[in-house]
Amino acid sequence: MEHKKTYISKQYSIDDVEYIIEGPVSKAQLDLMSFDQGLTAFRYPDEQFEAIKEICTLDEGRIFILKQQSHIIGYVTFHYPDPLERWSTGELEYLIELGAIEISLPYRKLHLGKELIQTSLASDEIEDYIILTTEYYWHWDLKNSGLDVYEYKKLMQKLMGYGNLEIFATDDPEITSHPANCLMARIGSRITIDQLQAFDDIRFMNRFFF
Repeated sequence: MEHKKTYISKQYSIDDVEYIIEGPVSKAQLDLMSFDQGLTAFRYPDEQFEAIKEICTLDEGRIFILKQQSHIIGYVTFHYPDPLERWSTGELEYLIELGAIEISLPYRKLHLGKELIQTSLASDEIEDYIILTTEYYWHWDLKNSGLDVYEYKKLMQKLMGYGNLEIFATDDPEITSHPANCLMARIGSRITIDQLQAFDDIRFMNRFFF
């Protein structure tokens, strides 16, 4: 499968400061930028910056960033599911994971998360994919948000909804281990019935027959 990547750039002016959402960006572009030290949700900032640079080099990898000048203050990643997770079963080339979305704490007041999600899923080639995301409460910034896990779950579902991701049921043990966790996905308009059935077979792998 050829992974087409259509570059998109949008500019926002907030309180006389210019911000840009753009992507998919290349590693060469990222090498010319700095990475905010408040981006700590998944790794230390320097390690996470290297991780998203690596994603850029993958055939299917897509990174969209939110930046002020050349300083990255937010990002969203897309790549194939981790080989150790069930979502990689069958190696479905059209099944892509929205792996992470993060905006540095001082910039969350800009409320550009919606635009980051929408822009990252706006190109026509997205209609050839099933985009999934696994929402786990242990990744959420409950401390700084002041929300409990169920309030934060609603927040994440609303955010992903801006990209037309919907809740899907699954028997995946990690998802079902806590009621705040959930699976969400966006089914591209050109996904076939057979492709959708293959995704359904992965969602439910623990069926019992009597």
